[in-house]
Amino acid sequence: MNITGTIDRPLTHDPKKQAPMKRASARTADSAPAGSATPDTTITGANESRQNRTREMQLIPEAMARAHMDQRIAEADSARPVQRLLAARRMQRRAERASLRARRALAIAVMH
Repeated sequence: MNITGTIDRPLTHDPKKQAPMKRASARTADSAPAGSATPDTTITGANESRQNRTREMQLIPEAMARAHMDQRIAEADSARPVQRLLAARRMQRRAERASLRARRALAIAVMH
């Protein structure tokens, strides 16, 4: 059984064993699909660099997603100290208001 690979699940991960990508018009009726590993194909020079470029281009979205995720993590890390400072200021204001209420209550209790 002759099973050809796809972009998501290539038949082989070795670029030297994969055939270069061909246009649909360049194929004949009895040839294998573009990008399949055919034994009579030799890849050298420009074809090899073209094969590497196509693999790199297929991985670009993954690399961009990884960079975006790293950027989001860095933003979250830089925002944490700011959030702690804001929370500390809120707690300080709350404590000051509680202290003022306690003073008023004590002053009212002493006056009466």
